[in-house]
Amino acid sequence: MTRNMQVSVRAAFTVVTAAALAATVSCSSGPPAPPTSSSTASSTESAASSPAATTSSLSSPTSAMLQPFDAATLRAEFERTAKELLVPGAMVLLQTPGGSLTASYGTGTRGADRAVSAEDHIRVGSVTKTWTTTVVLQLVQEGKLALEDPVSKYRPDVPNGDAITVEQMLTMRSGLFNYTETLELNTAMDQDPQKVWQPEELLALAFAHPPYFAPGQGFHYSNTNTVLLGLICEKVEGKTLPTLFKERIFEPLGLKGTVFPELSSSAIPEPHPHGYFYGDNVLTMTNPALPDQMQKEAMAGDLAPNDVTDGNPSWAWAAGSGISTAADLKILGEALVNGKLLKLELQQKRLDSVTPTNPDNPGGASYGLGIAKFGNLYGHTGELPGFNTFMGNDPVNSVTLVVWTNLAPAADGRDPATTIARTLIGKVYRPVP
Repeated sequence: MTRNMQVSVRAAFTVVTAAALAATVSCSSGPPAPPTSSSTASSTESAASSPAATTSSLSSPTSAMLQPFDAATLRAEFERTAKELLVPGAMVLLQTPGGSLTASYGTGTRGADRAVSAEDHIRVGSVTKTWTTTVVLQLVQEGKLALEDPVSKYRPDVPNGDAITVEQMLTMRSGLFNYTETLELNTAMDQDPQKVWQPEELLALAFAHPPYFAPGQGFHYSNTNTVLLGLICEKVEGKTLPTLFKERIFEPLGLKGTVFPELSSSAIPEPHPHGYFYGDNVLTMTNPALPDQMQKEAMAGDLAPNDVTDGNPSWAWAAGSGISTAADLKILGEALVNGKLLKLELQQKRLDSVTPTNPDNPGGASYGLGIAKFGNLYGHTGELPGFNTFMGNDPVNSVTLVVWTNLAPAADGRDPATTIARTLIGKVYRPVP
């Protein structure tokens, strides 16, 4: 799988990682690494039952069962993996019926003793897609949009627009070229990280390239789909996307630390960690891993990651420029599954829409109406330079997991938060025979 389908997209759901997470649930093993210890982590854990609201009727039963909750083992795996990945700081919130774990690792600022917390604001990348697609589905249930609508009804300039439906854009099956795979964007992000991108500029980058395939004839994760959906929401409602998110998602769920910044804003609300990134966008465009020599230098501590905290995220817009906290992501991840944002029928349709991205690998990555599935957990991942996020909820077993890191990607190309999530999931679920 190329960088174009992984972290060059920066605001992307990582298909490779999703497949690995799905495999983890069945094999119950994290990535091999020598055990390490760390004195830089802090945590709290509880054996209380999970208060997470779930609606079991919204999901099919699963054969995976939970292992006995072992806070010490989970905390140790979290610390070990974070250290192995060279992340400056990381945060995990895990809730299960058998217990819960809130743990932090490292620092929010390299070279400083600045502990991270669940209240820290971080860029959540493609988790933003769940906001955009939820608003789309809300408009569908209000009769203002239809899943069968062609995109040409709203945007006559879209290639194959008469044949591309709203549903195909939601499920990443439109075939539209992903603008974040262009050299133009990656070069601009390196040379002018403060550039304010307009959504129309992003679409122009995409439309200059032919589609990957005919509508509905394949799967390709493309941020172009979500930018188009954001513009459609604004056109239908006559309101800006920040306003729609606030009125339809943030306020109903009581998300106090979640914001969708204006295009001109590079700011992150306080408190927040700094975000770090090895190399640059063009260097890691086709392969997320640094060249071997640079990896060795990073492992030896001779190569430091760049501080990219203040990069303007407008290039990701509706597909990935959102900001949130671990505490809010837990609420959001549960609400995406338990029906607090959609009526029962459409909520069920959303969960049922999740299908393998590769029909030849039914046990691999799955994606649906703006939502992914990682083994038994529905949710999404997100990445921008400097920040990686995992958010997932299992409604059958009442498990919620949120992880974020302030390094993305790792020097070896892995996505740190999703790699940590994979390790923890392997310790939460029993292997399936």
